[in-house]
Formats: sequence, C-alpha cells, structure tokens
Amino acid sequence: QVQLVESGGGLVQPGGSLRLSCAASGSIFTIYTMRWYRQAPGKQRELVASIGASGTTYYADSVKGRFTISRDNAKSTVHLQMNSLKPEDTAVYYCYCYLQQLRATSVDDYWGQGTQVTVSS
Repeated sequence: QVQLVESGGGLVQPGGSLRLSCAASGSIFTIYTMRWYRQAPGKQRELVASIGASGTTYYADSVKGRFTISRDNAKSTVHLQMNSLKPEDTAVYYCYCYLQQLRATSVDDYWGQGTQVTVSS
C-alpha cells in the first residue's frame, strides 16, 4: 500500500557530509508531516528533524546548524542534508511520514526500514 524507502546512508569521516533521501510511494492522498528519527545502539529512538506540509521545520538541538531537512511534495520525498558529521551522529536513521491514503478517512504513521549512518575515522 504505502512504502517509504530510504537511501544515502554509509560510512563517512568526521567532518564529512551525507545526504539521506526517503521516497514515499503507493496510494497516497496527502503527506502532512515528514520526519527523520535516529536510533543509536543502546539508546532510544530520537527525533532529528521535522518538516510540515507548509515547510515549517524543527531540528533537535544536537543537529541545529549542521543538518537541513527539505521535501519535494511533487515527488513525495524528504531529504536530510547532514554536514559537519560527528561520531555521535552514528545511528540508524529512519524516515517517518504522517499521511492520508487515497479513499481513507484517517491519517496514519508510516516508517521506513532505516539506513545506517556511521561516522568514523
């Protein structure tokens, strides 16, 4: 029905950059909120960045000034540009969408499968 597919993870040195992408597909009517979460080993999943349908953004304090979230509504995609990466950014990054499917009356949560980001020298 609805799938979220992430791409762009990998291994990068401290100070480097990566760009994550997430494409939503299926019977989608409207995507409201799009977010990136991350989960490091032994830690709880945390919200990294969020973008609303109108483009309003939110960033966790730990990534402000380094990460930028953006969306392409025509392509149902969300991106996370990550600059000045630090070892503590190492985690599995998950895409999240709050959306309404075609012919549906409810709005629901959808998650991607996750993509590994490792920051190490």
